[in-house]
Amino acid sequence: MAANTMSSATETHDLKTHPKGLYVLFATEMWERFSFYSMLALFTLYLRNPDQGFGWTAAEATTLYSTYLFFVYFSPLVGGFLADWKLGYRKAVMIGGLFFMAGHGLLSFRSMTAVYAALTCLVIGNGLFKPNVSTMVGNLYPEGSHLKDRAYNIFYMGINVGAFLAPVVMEIVKNQFGYHPAFAVAAFGMLLSVGILWWFRNLVEDQARSKANRQKPTAQAQADAAATAVDAPPSSVSRQNRMEAVPEWKRIGALLVIFLIVIVFWMVFHQNGSTLTYWADDNTDWNVTGTISNAINPFWIISLTFPLVWFWKWLDDRGQEPSTPTKMAIGMFLTALSFFILFAGAKTGEAYAPSTNDYPTASFRITDRTIGSLRADGVPEDVLAKLEHENIKSKKYAQDDKGPGEAQFTTALNTALGQQASQYREPILRRAYIFKVSPLWLIIAYMVISLGELMLSPMGLSLVSKVAPIRVRGMMMGGWFVATAIGNKLTMIGVFWERWLQSSFFVILGTMALIMAFVLILLLRPLKKAMPGV
Repeated sequence: MAANTMSSATETHDLKTHPKGLYVLFATEMWERFSFYSMLALFTLYLRNPDQGFGWTAAEATTLYSTYLFFVYFSPLVGGFLADWKLGYRKAVMIGGLFFMAGHGLLSFRSMTAVYAALTCLVIGNGLFKPNVSTMVGNLYPEGSHLKDRAYNIFYMGINVGAFLAPVVMEIVKNQFGYHPAFAVAAFGMLLSVGILWWFRNLVEDQARSKANRQKPTAQAQADAAATAVDAPPSSVSRQNRMEAVPEWKRIGALLVIFLIVIVFWMVFHQNGSTLTYWADDNTDWNVTGTISNAINPFWIISLTFPLVWFWKWLDDRGQEPSTPTKMAIGMFLTALSFFILFAGAKTGEAYAPSTNDYPTASFRITDRTIGSLRADGVPEDVLAKLEHENIKSKKYAQDDKGPGEAQFTTALNTALGQQASQYREPILRRAYIFKVSPLWLIIAYMVISLGELMLSPMGLSLVSKVAPIRVRGMMMGGWFVATAIGNKLTMIGVFWERWLQSSFFVILGTMALIMAFVLILLLRPLKKAMPGV
């Protein structure tokens, strides 16, 4: 009798306060995301760096980046399965952490073999770590606990604190010591993550073993775990499921539309680690590198999440909260708007026509677009071949304390072209000029797309948990991960970054997001019929 009373008291206590294990998992996830986003902040710039990296073109770096992201966002599907059927959650997370450490450690060596081995380790580590540490959060609470939604919001803050700190620390370490020591610091962050989970393992395992936590998780809990597995904010909205009267084919069809929207969203959104990093590095007039730009999105997510949750609650109290599909449409409009803001910034920079005697904050690089423009100007093929042969397009010549960028770039032209340099100097300088604009364009664009992310990504995950028929719910949740992975692979549209004008690149992506927003608007009525109550 006393034992039963104690058990009941424990469960009541669990329903009133957050267990200490939540803060263990908060710190575990924070340091894991620190290491993960440290690597992403550096990776494409590292590949393009001719001195410490490999001198790749933007197209080559973007292609590898997109392939890596595809496998990263597909891997939780496999890792979650292995944890469910074989490894268990904590063991899967620990093994994943070791693979993460190995991956970041391998990147601290300059070798293409090490790079590919590192990416393989990071994909395996992510698959084992991400979905299962998210599931462990839910396992800390008995089914029915009103604290679970808030627990996932606290946990999600850990994700964004780590994501914010990573680029800031990497910028400092990279500037002081170089890329390879910075990757070693990322490995150390993962060591802290695994160490915290191992040292305080009893605070997590004791809860996970309790009878209350061995119950099958609800669909909402599964959606929250899936959300944090792809770094999306968990939904804090719970409504009565009124789907049973709707034919299954209609509900599945509605979700397939949502998956299509998600593919386009992630294709546009995850330009942050490639083309938006290139833009920040080359085209923003600030005294830091593009690495630091990766801190802007998590800063806005941390700043905007709770005001937005409050705003939805304020509307809900007045019976005016929009439906989930409507929120997603607004999110796509905001995504499109963010890239139209970047388009305006790029047009401002491109409108400047520099003379050969006046290059404020001058930077120069031969890119694929430069070669195409010079060919159209009538520059002979043998001159273009010499420019490419000297690999000038992999190097950026920027104004610094030692002298203007034009002087450095002219020296490179003389080396590459010899006597022909003086003949073609003016058109090459004009075509190779990299404009710079205020970083406010980038900061404001990130604010808008971060708001769009908060309206779209978590809403889609919540939708899957509510709309998918029970017998195929696991498969449809897997479909969300597959759609996310496909969207990330399509970020390789960035291969056109050095072939198109930046303004053209931004307006094309913005238009694609805008088209998806209008598709959602046109389908709102049938979507609402297929998904009543959401």
